[in-house]
Formats: sequence, C-alpha cells, structure tokens
Amino acid sequence: MQKNSVLEIKNIYFKYNLNSKYIYNNFSLTVKKKEIITILGASGSGKSTLLELICGNLIVNKGTIKTKKISIVYQDPYSSFHPSFSILDQIKDLNININKLNLLVDKLSLNKHIINKKPHHLSGGQLQRCSILRALLTEPDILLIDEPTSALDNIIAYKTMKILLQLSKDFGILLITHDKNLANWCSNKIINLSTLT
Repeated sequence: MQKNSVLEIKNIYFKYNLNSKYIYNNFSLTVKKKEIITILGASGSGKSTLLELICGNLIVNKGTIKTKKISIVYQDPYSSFHPSFSILDQIKDLNININKLNLLVDKLSLNKHIINKKPHHLSGGQLQRCSILRALLTEPDILLIDEPTSALDNIIAYKTMKILLQLSKDFGILLITHDKNLANWCSNKIINLSTLT
C-alpha cells in the first residue's frame, strides 16, 4: 500500500451471479489517513455491497482490495449491541485506555451514567454515539461509517461528524450517506454510485 493509504481498491469487478449485471465495473478508490471519502447513491446502487467487499464478507470477481485495521459504525445501532449487557460491559473487552474512554465519552456528549445502561434504555441518538465510541476505542486505521447520523437530529448529527473530523488525524473515514448536504460539508471527495456505469 502507498504511504498514508488506509484503503486501496483497485480495478474491482463484482456481480452476485453469472446472469446479473456488474455492480462494480473497474472501480477504484483510495482513502488516506486524515481523509474522508463519501459514498452517495440511491437504494440498490451498491453502497452496502461495497462495505461487505471491504470487510471480506463478499469476494470481488476481479481486482484487489487492500486495507489496514478496520472499524465499522453500522446504520442500526440497536443491532450493534447485545440487549442484556450494559454499553460499558460491551466495550471492556477492547482493552480500553481509561483516559481515552473518558475523553471520548466527554467529546461525544455522553456520560458514565449513560454507558452503564443497557441499550434499550437509550435513545437512538445516544446509542449511535455509543457505537461511534466503541469503534473509536479500537483505534482503527480506517473507519467505515454507514449512515452514522440517521438516528440523530440535525444539530447532533453535524456535531457528531465534527467530532469525528477532529479525531480523524490518526485514521481515514469512508462515509456512506444519503445526506448530500452532510457529504458536501465534511468530505474531501464524494463518489456518487448512481452516476457510475
């Protein structure tokens, strides 16, 4: 991989079966540290498929995907946590740095009372910020974010993305969103899958 690159996708081709159309046809993408690349596209354009390919859950037909350490923030925060355990219990296994935990809890406008609760006691916005908290505590090289602000109101959404941008000096971000205004505001580059042929 090139210096400072955290994700390199080179000339990939992918379709689900022999009779289907290629979702990705000679597609390339590079994400570098400190950079935020946004993927836009209508439903069915291949946004989620791209995440699955990057994570290795799907295999490209041709081409290469190289990545450093990944962490993911999924669109539905309730599916990201076990309902029977507190948020704190579910991040203890990450061998977390307590000072970093306290710093991020504060920056994400959470508190110790919130992270000691079980997921169903939190609002969607609180739980999404807990998902971001857990992802950042793994100290990723690249953060894959699938509609991270869908559960947040506009003010909290932009505040949350601003925090991620401030913290992103050590990692790159690949953002999937339908929010063009958010993409224009925070991105170094925007790729609209709906315009690719």
